[in-house]
Amino acid sequence: MFGAQGLFHQEEAQLSLNIDLIQRVFEHAKPLGHNESPADLNLGFGFLYYGLVRALRPAHVLVIGSGFGFSVTCLALGIKDNRKGRLSFVDPSYSLIKHGPFKTIGGKDNWSDPETVRAHFARFGVEDIVTHYKMTSREFFASYERHKLSTIQVAFIDGSHAFKNVREDFLGVYRHCTKNSYILMHDTNIYIREMLKHSGVKRWLKLVQDKKDMFEAVDFPFDSGVALVRVRRKTHWEEAP
Repeated sequence: MFGAQGLFHQEEAQLSLNIDLIQRVFEHAKPLGHNESPADLNLGFGFLYYGLVRALRPAHVLVIGSGFGFSVTCLALGIKDNRKGRLSFVDPSYSLIKHGPFKTIGGKDNWSDPETVRAHFARFGVEDIVTHYKMTSREFFASYERHKLSTIQVAFIDGSHAFKNVREDFLGVYRHCTKNSYILMHDTNIYIREMLKHSGVKRWLKLVQDKKDMFEAVDFPFDSGVALVRVRRKTHWEEAP
């Protein structure tokens, strides 16, 4: 029993993050660049993703891009333990071999078959929480109303890292979110790729940080890095470069 407001049986209070599940996450969701440590079962930023969802209790979470589904899984586990909410996962399932370097960098083509996708997330018990959209983020946002999706409270951007695509993904989220929504941006700490103009995540983040009346941001510069952006104010942002 928990508290004096009502009964909460122990068998109903089981949470997802146990040793067996964390081991499965490392084996099958394969975190890359999330400050993780398999040796001591430390999910690194994965705990941040899970904890953010547990704390905010969002009704709709969006993830753009994932190699093996690590961010999707951690966020969806938070939704599962909240016992409410949905996660939309957008990834066209490009691969470096099939589609070439201009379509994707390091893509694994893991999301082509719906049954395989469902089985993958069933390993973590979140297959009924995650809906995969096998399309580009541009196609997804263009069909947002047709899919009858609710506004976004938490988003995770990890698609194409080209500056124009990071910008487009961020603004797509911004158009469909609310005040006090949170937007996570992965790979903010890959300086060599930024210097070579191979990635524009950090450059876009700096522009967002300059809009202090609209956004509040903190960057975690560990491993590949991740930034957490709070939407302070919704407005028409046409002047975005």
